[in-house]
Amino acid sequence: MGTSHNHRWQFFRAGGFDQVQLDTPADLAALRSLDQKLWATLACPTHNLELDQRMLGYIDSNGDGRIRAPEVLDAVDWTLARLADPQTLFRDEPLTLTSFSEGKESHHLVVAARRLLQILGREESQGLDAADTDDLKALFPPAEPNGDGLVPATLTEDADLQAAIADIISCMGAETDRSGEAAVSEASINGFFEQAQQVQAWQQQSLEHGVQSLGPDAEAAISAIGALREKIDDYFTRVEMVAFDPRAASIMNADEAELVRLSALNLADSQEVAALPLASLQHGEALPLDKGINPAWRGAMRALREHVVRPQLGDVDSITREQWHDLTARCNAYFAWQAAKPAVDILQTLDVERIVWLVEQGMQARLLDLVAKDLEVAEAADGLVELDKLLRLQRGLLTLLRNFVSFYDFYSRKHKAIFQAGRLFIDGRSCDLVVEVADVEAHSQVAANSDSFLLYCACTRRGQPVRERESLNIVAAVTAGGEEELLVGRNGLFYDREGNDWDATVVKVVQNAISVREAFWSPYRRISRLVSDQIQKLAASRDSELVNSSAARVGSGPEAAAEAGAASKTFDIAKFAGIFAAIGLAVGALGAAMAAIFSGLLSLQWWQWPLVLAGVLLAISGPSMLMAWFKLRRRNLGPILDANGWAVNTQARISIGFGTTLTQLACLPQNSARSLRDPYSRERRLWPWLLAVLAIVSLVFCALYFGWFSGLQPTPPE
Repeated sequence: MGTSHNHRWQFFRAGGFDQVQLDTPADLAALRSLDQKLWATLACPTHNLELDQRMLGYIDSNGDGRIRAPEVLDAVDWTLARLADPQTLFRDEPLTLTSFSEGKESHHLVVAARRLLQILGREESQGLDAADTDDLKALFPPAEPNGDGLVPATLTEDADLQAAIADIISCMGAETDRSGEAAVSEASINGFFEQAQQVQAWQQQSLEHGVQSLGPDAEAAISAIGALREKIDDYFTRVEMVAFDPRAASIMNADEAELVRLSALNLADSQEVAALPLASLQHGEALPLDKGINPAWRGAMRALREHVVRPQLGDVDSITREQWHDLTARCNAYFAWQAAKPAVDILQTLDVERIVWLVEQGMQARLLDLVAKDLEVAEAADGLVELDKLLRLQRGLLTLLRNFVSFYDFYSRKHKAIFQAGRLFIDGRSCDLVVEVADVEAHSQVAANSDSFLLYCACTRRGQPVRERESLNIVAAVTAGGEEELLVGRNGLFYDREGNDWDATVVKVVQNAISVREAFWSPYRRISRLVSDQIQKLAASRDSELVNSSAARVGSGPEAAAEAGAASKTFDIAKFAGIFAAIGLAVGALGAAMAAIFSGLLSLQWWQWPLVLAGVLLAISGPSMLMAWFKLRRRNLGPILDANGWAVNTQARISIGFGTTLTQLACLPQNSARSLRDPYSRERRLWPWLLAVLAIVSLVFCALYFGWFSGLQPTPPE
């Protein structure tokens, strides 16, 4: 895609790259011809942007939650084709009927605009803006068709249909109607009744399998037979084995040894009793229903007698094999029918009777009639939707372009960029480059490449949700001030774009240079911190040794204390002679070095002293300042946005000068009165320090003048 030679583009330089200016309708009309390599970004997410979410939804044509360059171009072309004067995109004014173009694309928009003006009670000469379509319920009342093919329960007054819609929503999930109500679509209706018809067909098979032949309480009868079927079959099989061979009688029954073993167990809880035969085989073909039954199965036999035997055979005390086979034959088909029960999701929510009733009442056809009725007004309703789209694009499209094709809003500082979530106040400063993030750890891994000092904060607003949220995460770029107090756990206050205040707590810090001035002092801070840490460690170790030594002496008794005292009085002259010699050499070397340094300094002219001091400072702070300068030149916005799903197309630099505008430090208002005396601070006197410095300088001068260090200097070889 090459750049058009017919349109004269205007570019401005900011952030280290050339950015296109979009100041006229001609610029927008020629945007498709602009080489996309010159665009600031090529894609961005629809969330975490300070823009109208409904407008972004219109631009996101495929609904994937991202806006890409082709979708932006389509939105620009669509908008320009429907406006008689595209200059209205650059003016904050409402659209009137004369604002629409005369092409066929705008005919239904004019009709929809007239209808909306009537709804709002306005004259045709008056205008419309996006605020007039914010409330979709005013445009699309829930009780009237709106042409989206979705049917809410409010669209009908029939109680049966309303209940059917509620059932489908509970089983299949809800879709949102243009009025904002929960609704069902043709697809969800057909999907529901496809499952319902399977259940209804399965239910009709129950009459064919004679389930009702067991009496009015068939479900309980089947359950009772199912619980004892295997156990009763086992009993009659054992009886047959005894009839086959009388020797099996003692084996088929529980023998004496087994009963002796069970007697030692807790039979109330033992499952082993249930494994014994249902009844003693001495009853033969007449299985008792009450007396002589295995205690573990007495309750099941009582249910069988009540729900099966008594309704079918009368009040008998036992049943034969033939009677049992007759009863089980009646429910064989039922078990086969139960096995064929369809595995559909709607059975998890609705019972079989309700599902069958919905099918038999023809609810599917009646609901589809409602869908067809709703679609009859689709053309007129779509006109209102497109009118809403045009009104929102007329208000927000240019803002999107100036934050997508270029970063004009960000670098001009006239308006906040759409990715700036608000302002963070912390440690006597405010940060304007604040971006909302979803995952702190994932974002920081990418954003660390921005070479910026980043603060990640968890923000909370307990009991006062904003956009149905009470918490969010942000990242703020700190571009001015110091860094020594910016630590994890530090608290601040975050104001979002709507002015809502959130408690902010630092949860992660990405360390980078903030300014060259801070880099100048950083070596001295590190040295001071190192010396302080070492002194604290030394003091702690000496304290620990003292405590341990005291504890050891107390615990060892008088004899050990006496030995320690005697040992302390012993003086090893040979050992300490070496120590004293080493100390003398060290003092001599140090004195010689000091003498050489001061001799050299005293030999300098007065104007050379500042140069020496500047050289020392440069040697210490120079490397740190140089590294900070290089890093500050590499600071850029790209990784911060890329970590949020953007596709930034260039290196959007954050220069040192521009960075100072993104973070403001605390300063007193103009014409403020200020008292420098703090009544609670300790009064500091300078004269003792001046006397000490003067004494040291005098002592060094005398030492050099009288040659006190000459004896410490090494004698040159002859």
